[in-house]
Amino acid sequence: MYRMKLLRESELLTQQQVADAIICSQRAYSHYEKGERDIPTDTLIRLADFYDVSVDYILGRTDNPKLNK
Repeated sequence: MYRMKLLRESELLTQQQVADAIICSQRAYSHYEKGERDIPTDTLIRLADFYDVSVDYILGRTDNPKLNK
């Protein structure tokens, strides 16, 4: 997931730091970031909340990172 890596690197975070924040292992996060494993819905929501972006933005369905509130 190209956007996940961009978001993480723009915040100068390690995979471990993000994994800790969204409650998963670094190894699992690495697989999600590389697109090697589907992200469980609850983890995807935690990731979107962590970065304050929409789930659609993370999934590449929109280029607008803003949440529709």
